[in-house]
Amino acid sequence: MASPIDLLPDLRTVPLARDLADHGDRPALLTVDGEISYRELAARVAATARRLGTRRRLVLLTTGNTVDAVVGYLAALAGGHPVLLAPAEHTDTLVDAYDPDVVLGPGRQGTPQVHERRDGSTHDLHPDLALLLSTSGTTGSPKLVRLSHTNVQANAEAIATYLDIQDTDRAATTLPMHYCYGLSVINSHLLRGAALILTDLSVADTCFWDLLRARGGTTFAAVPYTFDLLDRVGFAGMDLPRLRYVTCAGGRLAPDRVVRWADRGRRAGWQLVVMYGQTEATARMAYLPPELAATRPGSIGVPVPGGSFRIEPVDGQPDGTGELVYTGPNVMLGYAHHPADLRLGRRVAELRTGDLARRGDDGLYELVGRRSRFAKICGLRVDPQRVETVLETHGIRAACLGDDDTLIVAVPAGTDGTRVRRLVRRECGLPGRAVRVLVLDTLPRLATGKLDYPAVRQAAAQQPDSAGTETDGGAGGGPVDLCRLYAEVLDRDGVTEQDSFVSLDGDSLSYVEMSVRLEQALGHLPAGWHTRAIRDLHPSRQPSRRRWRALETSVAVRAAAIVLIVGSHLPVFHLKGGAHLLLAVAGFNFARFQLTGADRRHRNRHLWGSIGRVAVPSIIWIALAWALTDDYRLSNILLLNAVLGPHDGRSEWHFWFVEALVYILLALAALTALPWVDRAERRWPFGLPVALLVVGLIGRYELFGLAAYPDLPSAVVVFWLFALGWAAARATGVAQRVAVTVVALATVPGFFGELGRELLIVAGFALLVWVPHVPGTALLNRVAALLAGSSLYIYLSHWQVYPRLDDVPRWLVLVACLVVGIGVARVAEWISGRITAVRRSTGRRTVPAGWFSQGRGTIRPGSPTAAGGRPRQ
Repeated sequence: MASPIDLLPDLRTVPLARDLADHGDRPALLTVDGEISYRELAARVAATARRLGTRRRLVLLTTGNTVDAVVGYLAALAGGHPVLLAPAEHTDTLVDAYDPDVVLGPGRQGTPQVHERRDGSTHDLHPDLALLLSTSGTTGSPKLVRLSHTNVQANAEAIATYLDIQDTDRAATTLPMHYCYGLSVINSHLLRGAALILTDLSVADTCFWDLLRARGGTTFAAVPYTFDLLDRVGFAGMDLPRLRYVTCAGGRLAPDRVVRWADRGRRAGWQLVVMYGQTEATARMAYLPPELAATRPGSIGVPVPGGSFRIEPVDGQPDGTGELVYTGPNVMLGYAHHPADLRLGRRVAELRTGDLARRGDDGLYELVGRRSRFAKICGLRVDPQRVETVLETHGIRAACLGDDDTLIVAVPAGTDGTRVRRLVRRECGLPGRAVRVLVLDTLPRLATGKLDYPAVRQAAAQQPDSAGTETDGGAGGGPVDLCRLYAEVLDRDGVTEQDSFVSLDGDSLSYVEMSVRLEQALGHLPAGWHTRAIRDLHPSRQPSRRRWRALETSVAVRAAAIVLIVGSHLPVFHLKGGAHLLLAVAGFNFARFQLTGADRRHRNRHLWGSIGRVAVPSIIWIALAWALTDDYRLSNILLLNAVLGPHDGRSEWHFWFVEALVYILLALAALTALPWVDRAERRWPFGLPVALLVVGLIGRYELFGLAAYPDLPSAVVVFWLFALGWAAARATGVAQRVAVTVVALATVPGFFGELGRELLIVAGFALLVWVPHVPGTALLNRVAALLAGSSLYIYLSHWQVYPRLDDVPRWLVLVACLVVGIGVARVAEWISGRITAVRRSTGRRTVPAGWFSQGRGTIRPGSPTAAGGRPRQ
């Protein structure tokens, strides 16, 4: 097979894209679904390059950390076509501004979709031009950086050299591909024959760490804000045995944090590499040798191999301090403001960084300020002047300035601060916490009439944020508006766009309501929404016109199960097995919502809260039923019937499911509190539940003499179902999903001796494993949410409802049981809300929030969506 370069022998290409096949069968791209070797990647690149043709054309690529995006990018470089990388949200803007000849979009089976806008090219393209990038933070701006083939190759070689990238390394794509820092990770690792773990997951998502461990990740890239997220998810306590180093760029990491993180890395066996760069230098210009991080944390280090710095004097600065100027083979050709600039060659010989710096006696460079007003905030380079201009087009006069953490936007009194924040965030792509709106009586000005920025900064130091946190909005709004929805459903303050459902300690209780309300707000339910940051959810601003909407399979299973269970008890029909299926669902949700990336202590606190949310309302209800009906005993109230008996009463078995679930969760709370078990779970997320499943099968088959004890607690007998659901949630890839399905097919039959019940459990479990969503409608989804969310209370109360309606048709009794249970859930929710309000007003935590409520009609991890019958009855 001809290589892409053979197709265009007279054109300049980038060697790292051209020579992929030289790395043979080594893994190149690793995803959740499998891996692609360099040989296979080279073949896909060659095939796409052939589709692009032999005549140079301007290619625009809609980026994402996906196989098809990487293939499209490499195909353009290998085929000699200049490629413009565009994030999905700004593709249309850049298409209008630069009129590309070809647009590569998301495709299928790892191949990009090729949309040819014309046969040839309408552009005059300079032979050195290889890559076009927006400067970080202005991804929607028509101002682009023009980079040559030499720039791309030279910077990749420099980075690979000082990081000592090896062909055994595996780097996770923690940053966007269209961002020069994220792209440099791809280039430098492909250059050395290393592997890329392709993912768009945030480090705040437990699934990211599952993938990193499963794929043997050795490194990932971070910006300063990433370290905030790492603190939040308990990174310091994670077991990552293959991690070699973590890189940091995209803004200044405070010296004390450099020291702290470098020390953490030293103790854990990995290194912190602090770097400095700009898009205009392709990516990197300097790095701090990791052994110097503890002694010189405020320094950017030394130039990358092949580059050099000089300090150019600046008026008003002391001797030895001036503007940092960089020279090297990675310096851009120049800027492009419109398509005609694509014909230009080199217009820049050296790069004036705009940063004020000095060189220490040890040869290390240190930044001391900015010559211009540009600021780098959360890894994004922001031009305050441009922000002022944009606001002015909306009739708002403002004075903007920034530092490494915050963009301050001062506006005169009478200006809507929330609107200002929204406009600024839309323009800059900054998180809400990084935009501070300062409302002043008037904007301070100098005698010349110019804005007095030092006075604005002084006012900012003396006045708190005037606009507060923006969380307003409703259904159909943008990602910013979803913050209030998350805060309402999860009962959390201070929700920001960086948060995700998992990072906010969401669980199966809130998952039901959140999934349904999110689907209503967005018009669709994004895949993996519970692990994605709010900012990454892209809603349709118009109401959905689709008749069918997605319903989370676990929600559908819960809703159906509670109806089947109550209906079988009346009886309206005889479809048993729902309670046992829900044990698998409980294990499934335990893995998703309890075993997050947070540290061990946080996990354990979260699990104890979930146990309380099942046990406390059950105890209260059973006690009330005992006082009014005398149906139960003290052992029922204390959820100890399985231990203390009696085992042959007419009603004692009513709550076997709650008892079994509470016992299982208590055992797991004790087990996962052990440091070595916590480490084992993080290192072998699929292996540990499989091992526990094997242990659980002892109870399922009553081995080692257990058959001699007919009154074994239900938890011992049915734990294997819980472990099976846990393993299903941790299954990555087809092979592991097939494995857990085969185990279900092998172990469920024969447990009851009733074919219908066993088929129901296996079918429901297979749906859970293989079908993330089932079709529904807006009304059906809402009904399912009510049923699933109120299921604990439906289960608890139906025992007291249906015996008192003997003369009523059974279908009406079923409806009555469901309605009463939903009503009880609403009362419990109101009580919980009142307790929470009192707790907040007094500043004391009287009881864990949500113990008396299922929170907007949902269920907590493993909470019994309903049950009935003894383990085998």
